Amino acid sequence: MARIVTMGEIMLRLSTPNNEKFIQADEFDINYGGGEANVAVSLANYGHEADFVSALPKNPIGDAAIATLRKYNVGTKHISRSGERVGIYFLETGSAMRASNVVYDRAHSSISTAKVDEFDFDEIFKDADWFHFTGITPAVSDSAAELTEAALKAAKKAGVTVSVDLNFRKKLWSSEKAKKIMTNLMQYVDVCIGNEEDAEKVLGFKPGNTDVTAGELELNGYVDIFNQMCDQFKFKYVISSLRESFSASNNDWSACIMDGSTREFYHSKKYHVTPIVDRVGGGDSFAAGVICGLCDKKDFKSALEFAVAASALKHTIPGDFNLVTREDVESLAGGDGSGRVQR
Repeated sequence: MARIVTMGEIMLRLSTPNNEKFIQADEFDINYGGGEANVAVSLANYGHEADFVSALPKNPIGDAAIATLRKYNVGTKHISRSGERVGIYFLETGSAMRASNVVYDRAHSSISTAKVDEFDFDEIFKDADWFHFTGITPAVSDSAAELTEAALKAAKKAGVTVSVDLNFRKKLWSSEKAKKIMTNLMQYVDVCIGNEEDAEKVLGFKPGNTDVTAGELELNGYVDIFNQMCDQFKFKYVISSLRESFSASNNDWSACIMDGSTREFYHSKKYHVTPIVDRVGGGDSFAAGVICGLCDKKDFKSALEFAVAASALKHTIPGDFNLVTREDVESLAGGDGSGRVQR
């Protein structure tokens, strides 16, 4: 099994129960989650050694976030206990034609104020095989962007494979700033993961006439931009999840990948996911599946099929974390999507 390091922010998630709107809710369901933490939990669940790098305040809420990670066998020894607060996000879960809505309360969170000298990156990346980050962390603050680049430099110095999930968040930064920061960080990346919005808003590549809100995919457009991305950034693999969103409860889900050396392009099988229980964390479960598949030395097509199946299953699980087993994923990827009771 591989040793995989992820770095980012774990937040307190407060979500309305029973698909209620914020104005209706008298209470919230509590979970913890966040892009890179979600990836670490998935990878630990598949049996890999996953370590999460972050910063959390030295208070009971920070303790609770760490305890949650430890519960799922994620390494926490490289979490700096610094700063003033845990970031929070409020989730109003949509249904049918009503979209989900997220409100962030994460300004001045611990990771946004953390400094590079709080982390021993030589120790963190010692014996590591893989490092994963997302576009969310450098979007949180300028110092978090500096921290991300410092980690990337150390990872490349240590010979670690690096992946990114571009993860554009318009509520955190503008497309213009995202392009400036993230284009620079791509020099350290081997495996680039995203979706059509990420590719356009973060790196400036638009895949043809794809319109996910209308359920229309143009795969030739992805071939074109993947070739451009490989030309510009020399990626080993470029990968995009493909969500055809018919409503908040009804999506088609697949993905595509290009081998940067051979330029071979592959589109996975498609899953019709309805009703969706919780799509938050779906992209993270996909990224974790890609990393798991490639670390397991699967060929890139099999790695993609594992990732798509893992993420399809995540849509059936409440909370940020994907808690399915390897066996669950392999069964679905192998064609068993019956949902029959296992006795």
